[in-house]
Amino acid sequence: MDHGGVSPIFSASAELDGAHLRVVVTGEVDMATADTMWQTALREPAELVTLDLRRVTFFDSAAIHTVVRLADRLPERLTVLPSRQVLRVLEISGLGEQSWLHRG
Repeated sequence: MDHGGVSPIFSASAELDGAHLRVVVTGEVDMATADTMWQTALREPAELVTLDLRRVTFFDSAAIHTVVRLADRLPERLTVLPSRQVLRVLEISGLGEQSWLHRG
């Protein structure tokens, strides 16, 4: 089904608390939605960025690429909180031990 290039179950919202930006992503992150996740994470200048992916149900190679780009863009400033599915995909792709990935 064509949804105009946007997944009907995807959302990305950002909340700035002082110097900390928290980005909450829900649903499927894929080729159609990964750029929205990128733009949301970089919308506000922040010293620390938490990418909360605990409500993500699908995570493909475009999503992996976006997270790696964010980690490169925000060295030592990015924290990723994965869902079980996201953690599995990152582990399979060899990214399970990255300093920005928090498992708890």
